[in-house]
Amino acid sequence: MVIGGDAAGMSAASQVRRRQPDREVVVLEKGNWTSYSACGIPYHVSGAVETLDELVARTPQEFRDRYRIDVRMHHEALSIDVAAGKVEVHDHDHDRTIKIGYDDLVIATGATPLRPSLPGIDGDCIFGVQTLDDAELLLDYARTSKCRDVVVVGAGYIGLEMAEAFLAWGATVTVVDTADQVMQSLDADMARRVADGMRRRGIRVRLGEAVTGFEPGAVLTKGGTIPADLVILGMGVSPNTGIARDAGIELGARDAITVDRRQQTSADGVWAAGDCATSFHRVSQRTVHIALGTVANKQGRVAGVNIGGGHASFAGVVGTAITKVCELEIARTGLTTTEADDAGFAHVAVTIESTSKASYFPGARPLALKMVAEQGSGRVLGAQIVGGDGAAKRIDTVATALTAGMTVHDVVDLDLAYAPPFSSVWDPVAVAAREAARAVDAARAPAANTSPLRGSGPTGSPRTP
Repeated sequence: MVIGGDAAGMSAASQVRRRQPDREVVVLEKGNWTSYSACGIPYHVSGAVETLDELVARTPQEFRDRYRIDVRMHHEALSIDVAAGKVEVHDHDHDRTIKIGYDDLVIATGATPLRPSLPGIDGDCIFGVQTLDDAELLLDYARTSKCRDVVVVGAGYIGLEMAEAFLAWGATVTVVDTADQVMQSLDADMARRVADGMRRRGIRVRLGEAVTGFEPGAVLTKGGTIPADLVILGMGVSPNTGIARDAGIELGARDAITVDRRQQTSADGVWAAGDCATSFHRVSQRTVHIALGTVANKQGRVAGVNIGGGHASFAGVVGTAITKVCELEIARTGLTTTEADDAGFAHVAVTIESTSKASYFPGARPLALKMVAEQGSGRVLGAQIVGGDGAAKRIDTVATALTAGMTVHDVVDLDLAYAPPFSSVWDPVAVAAREAARAVDAARAPAANTSPLRGSGPTGSPRTP
């Protein structure tokens, strides 16, 4: 049995079916959709993707007809009895509660948008965006209200993507966040580039400003009142793990379900995958919670292979993520300098300015690439990219280097492709690696802790692993 019919849950169910054609596979989904791209919601809101159906990979009926998976829509799991091997389920269509037995159970309950307890938070104009059902409600309201003034609370990935989406509607868009920077997954210097790009496009950015409540037509903050006929909550998500906690299943990072490399939980016969489960970070060597569709699909596949009698393990993540806000592409992988400090790495960091193509080629756009490397070994620890069209997918090169445990010296020697429409002869990744290698080499010298490694150039951390 699988609880949850999106990326992780349906990946697990499909893998079990492939390996055990005659096994009964039941999926419980409380919503109206299965196997869809929540990441595509902002692009549907903006109008770039015309219909919600385009975001659906496979419908419930397709799973039933083509894969013989018993998908039960509008079935909400209420509790798990691990000792008895049963799940209590409410069937919303028939308004009844039943118990269903299982041999193996996959918990793929995803995550829920953070919704702080503030006055007026339950107002009709306030929306979180996590599922296609959320998107449908949001769009119905937006079309009715005309959404002239949109306030996005939270400056993370989903918040900024939704800000751009409503900018396309011609709305006045304000992003407000208690933090002193947008995108806390970036270092502050890189985040400033993003905020500057947003302001250039007309998005109002208010940082270091706490929201204190909501009133009809307004968002209340410590800095004043912001007009709003539509509010988007983009404050991140929390793992949806109450049902697991109540069943006595062990929780870990950020209260996500603790799993091993095979996606097994602390309970026999119970597995977990996706936004509700933990991951292993291959760089920091810590257990983390990362809510991304890429991770969910991989973890679901691993759980399904193992339940189906095979053997698979999820090697972990390196923290790779990418997005686009207005004209800027933004990407990151590995550790930021803040995260490297927190993990105890002595490190150097360099930032280089380059272009997405050869500088003389039409359409070349500026980009900045920051690379973080371990002092001494020179091992790549992470990178961040902010730039124009064609900049951000370079992060995959760094993600590969992280996975392989490469040093910045190794990256300099990579045989990267070159042609003027795609890159300068020295790709920005190689340029950043070269500068980081110089910083690593300088840090090995007796004067490693003097001013050349401080200030606006390569930076060193006093901490050691």
